[in-house]
Formats: sequence, structure tokens, C-alpha cells
Amino acid sequence: MGLVQEIDYGTPASTSEKQVTLTVDGFTVTVPEGTSIMRASMEAGIAIPKLCATDMVDAFGSCRLCLVEIDGRNGTPSSCTTPVAPGMVVHTQTGRLKDIRRGVMELYISDHPLDCLTCAANGDCELQTQAGVVGLRDVRYGYEGDNHVFKKNDGAENFKWMAKDESNPYFTYDPSKCIVCSRCVRACEEVQGTFALTIEGRGFESRVSPGMHQLFIDSECVSCGACVQACPTATLSEKSVIKIGQPEHSVVTTCAYCGVGCSFKAEMRGDELVRMVPYKDGKANRGHSCVKGRFAYGYSTHKERILNPMIREKVTDPWREVSWEEALTHTANEFRRIQYQYGRTSIGGITSSRCTNEETYLVQKLIRQGFRNNNVDTCARVCHSPTGYGLGQTFGTSAGTQDFDSIEQTDVVMIIGANPTDAHPVFASRMKKRLRKGAKLIVLDPRRTDIVRSAHIEAQHHLPLKPGTNVAVVAALAHVIVTEGLFDEAFIRERCDWDEFQDWASFVALSENSPEVVGQLANVDPEEIRSAARLFATGGNGAIYYGLGVTEHSQGSTTVIAIANLAMATGNIGRPGVGVNPLRGQNNVQGSCDMGSFPHELPGYRHVSGDAVRDIYESLWGVKLDDEPGLRIPNMLDAAVDGSFKGLYVQGEDILQSDPDTKHVAAGLAAMECVVVHDLFLNETANYAHVFLPGSTFLEKDGTFTNAERRINRVRKVMAPKNGLADWEVTQKLAQAMGLAWNYQHPSEIMDEIARTTPSFAKVSYDYLEKMGSVQWPCNEQAPEGTPIMHISGFVRGKGKFIRTEYVATDERTGPRFPLLLTTGRILSQYNVGAQTRRTDNVMWHSEDRLEIHPHDAENRGLRDGDWVRLTSRSGETTLRALITDKVSPGVVYTTFHHPDTQANVITTDFSDWATNCPEYKVTAVQVGASNGPSEWQLDYDEQARNSRRIATLEAAE
Repeated sequence: MGLVQEIDYGTPASTSEKQVTLTVDGFTVTVPEGTSIMRASMEAGIAIPKLCATDMVDAFGSCRLCLVEIDGRNGTPSSCTTPVAPGMVVHTQTGRLKDIRRGVMELYISDHPLDCLTCAANGDCELQTQAGVVGLRDVRYGYEGDNHVFKKNDGAENFKWMAKDESNPYFTYDPSKCIVCSRCVRACEEVQGTFALTIEGRGFESRVSPGMHQLFIDSECVSCGACVQACPTATLSEKSVIKIGQPEHSVVTTCAYCGVGCSFKAEMRGDELVRMVPYKDGKANRGHSCVKGRFAYGYSTHKERILNPMIREKVTDPWREVSWEEALTHTANEFRRIQYQYGRTSIGGITSSRCTNEETYLVQKLIRQGFRNNNVDTCARVCHSPTGYGLGQTFGTSAGTQDFDSIEQTDVVMIIGANPTDAHPVFASRMKKRLRKGAKLIVLDPRRTDIVRSAHIEAQHHLPLKPGTNVAVVAALAHVIVTEGLFDEAFIRERCDWDEFQDWASFVALSENSPEVVGQLANVDPEEIRSAARLFATGGNGAIYYGLGVTEHSQGSTTVIAIANLAMATGNIGRPGVGVNPLRGQNNVQGSCDMGSFPHELPGYRHVSGDAVRDIYESLWGVKLDDEPGLRIPNMLDAAVDGSFKGLYVQGEDILQSDPDTKHVAAGLAAMECVVVHDLFLNETANYAHVFLPGSTFLEKDGTFTNAERRINRVRKVMAPKNGLADWEVTQKLAQAMGLAWNYQHPSEIMDEIARTTPSFAKVSYDYLEKMGSVQWPCNEQAPEGTPIMHISGFVRGKGKFIRTEYVATDERTGPRFPLLLTTGRILSQYNVGAQTRRTDNVMWHSEDRLEIHPHDAENRGLRDGDWVRLTSRSGETTLRALITDKVSPGVVYTTFHHPDTQANVITTDFSDWATNCPEYKVTAVQVGASNGPSEWQLDYDEQARNSRRIATLEAAE
């Protein structure tokens, strides 16, 4: 098996199209102009010794190991900082160079601990390797005099020595082993963009310092791991490597957290995961990572993980562990009984945006072929279903238009209702890198998110709009572009319907859409709106990135349409650097939508009413499919309360914590007779379950995820499922128990079926993904290598469609009883409902949900930072601690929803998007007041949850 090896070329690749030919040690090599000699040599297969150089960061030239000689030039320049030139003749291994390198290495080793045999980096230490490469055989200088190695010198305290910093839960910092190569500092600056590290002191006093000589845990470090990955010694070491030892084999797989879809090498020792290392060939992350994907995988072995199937008669009973056969037979019998008693449409299922495409496809297939109805829904509907509707109407396809590499050619970035530094941090790092190079930034968000103002970045325009006014503000931007003649007429006439544009233009030009009117409505300075619109229209390549702050509104679909209108009006579609880009929240939100998880759509976004589409599946599955759309989750819950919906299969989703109006969700679940939860842990929904089927983690299965850029990435099995079965196998066995003749031997066969039946996946197979690495759909005969950029020569629907976007205020209004507006979101260290991240050391950064409140609003209520407060809405109330900050505007409060003891969604209402029923999480009228502790509802909920999670212990045999 072995470790997956990646070549480190020493310096980044040049993007120049001009080629240069040179000679290195007698070998001719041709490379792009601007390439370093070090990289050119590596391209020729000649590795020049190095310590401060790595191809993830720019050349630095400090270690002096990579020196070369060049014919016709004096001296010994560093190969990492010297660019190639035509006809250049380079020598990398002369007597002079060997002597210099050995001398330099002697100096490094003279101030470095010689504990190699017991060092965590033994076998993976570049200093150790390079000492061997340069032929170091002895060190003449010894350890006498000043050093950083020993705590004491001749019995006296050595003030140059510093203790190891073990404050970070995932890695250690040992200053005694630091060679001050600055790789960690440069990785933090250039790759991550946080600027948390620096070099303090000068000369021999130099050392790496987090912040102002702080511990790592107290600094601005975001624990992305870039510094650990860059470190050539054991100065920065993963605690897992210190504990377990060096890995001996690795498997490339895909992260199961957010929609960026980072590729990682899962490095193993036997069947134990040692560490996750970002994969440089991963086209989504390009070798970078965040704290979740890099380190927060401990949930897979957490003690609370359920590994055996369980059943119970009533939700008040304790759970009883049973065999897989008993659990699946019981489930099948119950579903059959319910359908016989209450009718064919009395049961349904929910697919997961955390599971693979193949697993999601099987769940919707089970419901349509086995349950014989279309009662299937997904958590993707409660986040990005307006994206599918809005982009489908305007462009003709329900997905983003660009790949992540496109950001490198963007001139103006507009972020609407998204917080990429917290929710999509790896892509945010690439975005920040582009902004540091001069791209302009416009942010539309009620909060001052981190990207508005951070190290070396400040938004040209931040429009802190009032929650619920997205449509109006985007229309005001369009008003300026139209009335000032800033639209791209040539693009519109060629690519869109001109008459529809004129109708739309006449609408946005109305005075009611002017910045002056909208500014007063949205609490935004009209001049800021005008300036932002002019910048976007005239600043070059303009790209729009948006998130749940756009979609989770009663007018979510309308806002997506308005964004599409804005992009078409300015000609920012169909080339690199532009586009409309939804930032998907979970790892497979895009894929779960693609796979037919909505009650009205079959895979590939084809409506169930289409005879031709149904024919494809009816002939393959051998059943007659229902041509009427089924129930969405809110409809299922309503029907359950009414008594007509009685059974539910929930795979990898926690609707009790993640869906709005928690009390209504609980009432619906309590009214059902058979709730089956298929998950890793006894989540909140399992409080009302009758059957629990243990799930498998992304490390324990084969499959694919589709990320926010439509990229289909392989998920590869790293270890055997601890529960005995991968999720796709569980669903197959359930289908077989219900009488279906499924016989898939491997997920690749499921993907083959998807490709046969879904045009946008026609060329996708596991073999093809192995060859290509990854592809972006559509991937078919017309686009055999996938489609990084959509709508290049024309829109999928033909002509781009401009649609009027009338602003309609939400029914959720503030008033004397509820004068504040609550909006919700995520934080960097936690993920979604926290089921995974709460079971890792990430809780060190975020152990509870807090309520952000403006100092003015806090003062009016007599609140201090850290006080317990009662948060009340028309739907319910909860308590949590206050965090006083000016990140939110007066009149707006904000919280996260990662912790079930807070249950933020008991506050949210049942208002939803007019087109898709996507819940309006982002606008809830609330009141905030002082509190002495948990609400009565929280206490009752906690009591019910604890009782529901009891597992009966097996009595000892007599």
C-alpha cells in the first residue's frame, strides 16, 4: 500500500505561457518563464537540497542550502529565488557547493536537539533528511555557549530556552527544535491569510511567535494546520503523531464537512487513523485545510457512537440492542403495516447531505420503488433549494457557474449573506489571497463578518442591510446600473432576451427601487449602495458569492433570481473570474439535490410529471412511478399531526435540531408510529425514534461527494465500518427486507446506474474519476472532461431570462413585544448541528451558542457580556449567554445553532420561501431580557432527551 507521495517542487508553478529552455547538470529542461531554478531542476528530476523552500509558499531564500552555480555569473545564488533564463547553464553539485552546504548544515545542527530516535518527526524530518543529503558526518561547533536546546547551561537557567507549547488541542510547538526557516509564518500569511505568526527578535534571538509572544490557543491562530504541514522539523507536530507514531500507508479521500470538498490523504498505521493531510492535487483545496477537516475527525471513534442496531416499542421505553436482521425485518414489517393500515402515502424518507451520492440515490430509489410514492425530501431543501429554483429559472441549471480556481481572475468580489471565513474557510483563504493582490470587495450582510475587515483586507463597501431586505437592496444595485447606463448591452443582446431585459430594466428603474428609498427601508446609506453598484459594474470581472443569508428567507428564490439578473446585466457570466456562486453548507448538499432528493424531481432535476423521464426509471426498476409530487418535510409533519402520515426513514439528518419551529417538529415526530433514524449518534431526532440503525463515517465507505462547484470527488474507504456495514449496504438490506431485488456489490455499480439514467453524469464512473482525479458536471459526450465554467457560449436554457423581482416584506414583523430581529449562522470550529464537531476538541473554541447583541441594545436591557439572557419569539423561548459586540447592528441579534441544549430553532418560525418552502431562519422577531437560567422548555426537553437515550443493559445469563 504505502504512503501517497507528493513531489515538493520547492517553489510555486509559474503561470506564464512563454517557455524557457535551460540546462541543469547537463540535462535540458523547458519550463514556463518565471520558474525558479529549483523548480526547473525538480522538473528534470534533480532535487536541490532545501529547508526554507516549499511549493506552497513563495520563495524566501534564507536557509542557504539550495545554492547553485551558474555559468557566466559570479557567486552562488539561491536556486529558489533565482528565475530561469534562456540558455542558462546550472550546476547543482560542485565541490564548492558541497562544502558550503555542509557548513550551513553544521550550524543548524549545532543549535538543534539530537534526540532523533525519540523525536516524533523521526522518519519524516526534512532536517534529518537534508543532513544526510549534504553528507554531514560531524559537527565541529558543539553545544557550548548560547543555545536554544537546553533548559539549563552549566547549571544556570538558559533564558534562550522556551518550554514546549501544548495549549492547542491538536499540535505542539517546541521552540528548541525551530530552525527559523519561516515556512510556518509564510504559510499562515500566504496560504491561510490569518497572519497569526511572526518572527520575534533578531539574529540568534529570532524565534517563531504566535501573536505577541502568546500561547497558540490564545493567539489569532485558527488551527488550519498550514504551519504544521509546512514545518520541516518537529517544531510543530501533530499530537496524534506523537501519540501513535509515523503513518505507514495513506488513502486519498474527500472531507465530509462543508461544501468546499477538500481532498485529504488519510494517513494510517494499520487500521488507526494517524492524521489527515491536505492533498496538493485536490482541485478544490489545492493542499490547504481548515481545523475541521484537518483535525476534527475524532468523532468517528467517540464513545457515544452507536455501533449496534436498536429498537423499542414506544419512545418512552429504553433502547434494546438487536441484530441487523431483526432491526431491518422489524422496520420492513412496520412500514408494510403502516401502508396497509393508512395508505401508500403514509410513509416517506429524508436523504442526507452528509452521505454520498450513491447512498442518497438509493434512499430516494427505495422511497420511489419500494414505498411507491414521492415522499422524499432532504436537508438541502432547508438551505439551498431557492438556489435550484432561482438559477433554474434564469440560467436553466440548478447550480453554481464557476470552479474555485475562477477566483484567481476576479477583480470585484461581491459576498451576499455568506460568511466564508467561518463556513467555507479553505475557499475563503483563496479569496483573501486574491483580495490581497488587489481585487475589490463588496459585502452585503447584517453582521460585520471577519472578511469585512481583517489582516491586509478591508471591504470597499459593507452594506449592513436589515434582515429580510435582500431583494430590495439587490434591486437598488440594479437600479443604479440600469439608470446610469452601466449594463453590458452587447452581452445582453447576444445572450439574453432583449425584450425581457427591457421589461426588467423598466421595473428596476422605478423610483421605489432607488437607493434613496431602499436605503431608508434597509438601514443602508444610499451613497454606499450607489458606489457599490458602480464598482461592481465597472470594476472588471465581477463574481457574486452567496450563502444561506440569501436563501433562508421568505423571498429566498426571489433574491437568487435578482442576483442572476445582476450578473447577466453586467455581463458577468460565462468566463473565468465572474459568475454566480452559491456556497453550499454541507459536504454533499449539491449531490443530494442532483440525486433526486426532492419530492417533485427525479435525479438530474427532472420533474416527476415527465412521462419520458419516468419511463427511464420504470423500465429499469420494474415498477410504475407516481407522477404526482410527494410531501416535503413540513408537509410530512403536518400530515403526521393530522394522523395521515405515520412512518419515516431518516438517513443522516437531524430535523429536530436543524429544522425550524422545533415544537412543531417534535409534535409531528411524536405522532408517528415508526420513526427510523439511521445515523452515527443518538441525535435529537432519535429522541422520537422507534428504530435506530447505526451509520458509518466517511472514513468507512466508498462513494462520491459533489461539492459547491459541481465537482464530483471520490470518497475512499480508509477502514472497515465499525458498525459492520456502510450506509449504502444498510439501505440495500432494508430494500431487500421490503422485497426489492437489489444486488449491488459495490458503490461503483450504483454510480454506473446514475450515469445511465442522468444525462449530466453520463460519462462519470469510478474508473473515469481515478483517471481524471475529479470532474465537474455536466460530464458527458458533449463535455468529456467536465465543465469547470458553465454557460460559456450560451445558457443551458438557451437565452438568459430576466425576471422581475418585486420586494415583498416578510410576514415576520418586529413590534413592541418583539422589537429585535434574530438571524442565525455558523462559526469556524463547529459544523451544522454539531453532532460531529461537538464530539471533538473543537469545543475548546466554541463550547456553547452565544447571543451576539449590540452594546446599545444590551445597555438598554441592563445586560453585561456573559450574562444569561432569555430569547423569546412568537414560537418559543430559550436561554443562552450574551456576547456584546458591534459586529451586529443595533436592532439585530445573532446566534449559532450548533448546540442542542440551546435549541435556537425553538425560536424560529414556520415562515418559508414562497417557491420551495425553504425555512426563513434568517428573520425572526424576538425580545431579549435578563434570565436566571434555562427556560422551562429547555429543562423539559433535557429531561425527555435523557430518558429517550437510555439503553437497556443485557442481563447476565444465569
